[in-house]
Amino acid sequence: MRPFRYELADEVSAAVTTLVEEPDAAYLAGGTNLVDLMRLEVATPELLIDVRRLTSDRIEELPDGGLRIGAAVPNSDLAADSRVRRRYPVLSQALLSGASGQLRNLATTGGNLLQRTRCPYFQNVTTACNKRTPGAGCSAMEGYQRDMAILGASPTCVATHPSDMAVALAALDAVVTVAGPASERRIPLTDLYRLPEAEPERDTVLERGELITGVELPPPHSALRSRYRKVRDRASYAFALVSVAAALEVTDGAVRDVAIALGGVAHKPWRATTAEAVLRGAPATRESFVDAAAAELSAARPLAGNAFKVPLARNTMVATLLELLEEAR
Repeated sequence: MRPFRYELADEVSAAVTTLVEEPDAAYLAGGTNLVDLMRLEVATPELLIDVRRLTSDRIEELPDGGLRIGAAVPNSDLAADSRVRRRYPVLSQALLSGASGQLRNLATTGGNLLQRTRCPYFQNVTTACNKRTPGAGCSAMEGYQRDMAILGASPTCVATHPSDMAVALAALDAVVTVAGPASERRIPLTDLYRLPEAEPERDTVLERGELITGVELPPPHSALRSRYRKVRDRASYAFALVSVAAALEVTDGAVRDVAIALGGVAHKPWRATTAEAVLRGAPATRESFVDAAAAELSAARPLAGNAFKVPLARNTMVATLLELLEEAR
């Protein structure tokens, strides 16, 4: 690891100003991803600005019945919170399916959202990677493809986003609050991330210096059930090949409302809006679920090494919705 300077910020505005003025600075929260990348020399900041004490580590009630999650809330605390487990089980399940208990104790809400891809070519500085070095090329296009994207990719990058928590938050219509050089702003979680297109090095829409301060969850509908299902190579401490975060409301045998997000298939948490549109008002049956999943995945463009993800994603969506339907009966 290269030498670096460390600064403990005492207020948000000072941290934002310092990051804007220092071109080789980076925010440090839990460090569970950034420190790994620094050890690999994928990330080489000259200055780390410690922001963990600047944002809230509390989960607070909102006036409308939702919750506000401070950016410094540890993943383990968020997963264990009784309000989250009762009102938003999909979020608790997603958190518990990711990383180890030790990492969840240290990782923060804000840091989890901003973790970088686990693509082996991104993490290996001896290989070409447009995300790490713009214009270098994408080694995965002719290399190992099993974990790569099937939706929303481009010739410049086929990496996937690794966060389980972000997939659940996408299905929950979460909103991210951000402090920046100009002002504060609120960004829907689904709009926080970018597809690779011509700038794969930019994971999010955040501008230089902007700092995530919290995440807001809307109030849950009393009849809306939610679940997170993750398919991976081993049962513990593995990233998703495919994951599904889903919420379903059924009335009189028909789908009244539904929310679906996919993980492990794209550069960002993938909100399955096509499948949702097919399902709303349709009979709550296996046949409807199969049709909706097929409609969503009709846009998939798999590589030779990951074509299996298309039926895997379809089957995982259907299985998750069937579990929720059984709960509703």
